[in-house]
Amino acid sequence: MPIDLRSDTVTTPSPGMREAMAAAEVGDDVYGEDPSVIALERRVADLLGHEAALFTPTGSMANQLGLRLLVQPGQELVCDAEAHVVRAELGAAAALSGITTRTYQADAGRLDVERIVDLMRPQAGPYFVSTAAVGVENTHNFGGGTVQSLDDIHALRKVCQDKGVSLHLDGARIWNAHVASGVSLAAYGECFDTVSVCFSKGLGAPVGSAIASSAERIAAARIWRKRLGGGMRQAGILAAGASYALDHNVDRLADDHERARRIATRLADAVPGCVDPAAVETNIVVVEVGDSTAFIGRCKEAGVLVGGLDATRVRVVTHLDVDDEGVDRAIDVMSTVVKS
Repeated sequence: MPIDLRSDTVTTPSPGMREAMAAAEVGDDVYGEDPSVIALERRVADLLGHEAALFTPTGSMANQLGLRLLVQPGQELVCDAEAHVVRAELGAAAALSGITTRTYQADAGRLDVERIVDLMRPQAGPYFVSTAAVGVENTHNFGGGTVQSLDDIHALRKVCQDKGVSLHLDGARIWNAHVASGVSLAAYGECFDTVSVCFSKGLGAPVGSAIASSAERIAAARIWRKRLGGGMRQAGILAAGASYALDHNVDRLADDHERARRIATRLADAVPGCVDPAAVETNIVVVEVGDSTAFIGRCKEAGVLVGGLDATRVRVVTHLDVDDEGVDRAIDVMSTVVKS
């Protein structure tokens, strides 16, 4: 079997998770009658310091619902140019909700409050696009698993409150940020008007995300979820997998972080400058390889799968389905390939 380090979404449910899913109490969630979904939504809302939450099939849907709640058609979202909501959701904000975006270049995806303030144009009048919300990603996927500073988030929150601009958190990997920083999920979540989280990135659930916000916004999100085709029936089978993941797979993310740092350190020893181990904060390692297509192909031939970021960089992501032995084998392969 190949060692798959393309993403932390490639995991498969453990036997314990499968048992929990098979035993889940279910009902019709479109009617709001699935007890496993209701329990998960309540739990997520409490964890993130919000009034309510809504279970969704995908992280992209959770993000798009969050943006739809905050930004009206013809208004704009400000975020960095590598944010998942603008790079990897196929223009959904524009195509589905008429939302425009204004972006800035961020160093490894880190918040730059001054640049955001410079870009924002709230209440721009009848001739220009008004900024309605700012998007933050934590951890930052294409930035290499960057953890956003809570101080920067607080500073941005104050500016946005003063200017009447809302804040959306793409917290697909907020679990990793929480484990790496020690900052509570609520301390992150309560800084934002809407928060998306994902259970199939890092936590090992096969399907599922959620959006958290005020009870009023979540009621509106429920309508939009159905409108966009995301109404699910006996979804408690999926919610049970997510609940199991929250019970068993959050604290163990520290193991993924340690393995990612080990990969970065060994690759930096093999070819100095190809990666900065000090920049690896969570479970994502971005490696400069010269020719990413060739590197990916040679690694695949040797039984290791990694993902491409661009023409010269690859992304290596640790997760619960690759143990220490697998990581060491992958390191040996990648070290040989990166030196050639």
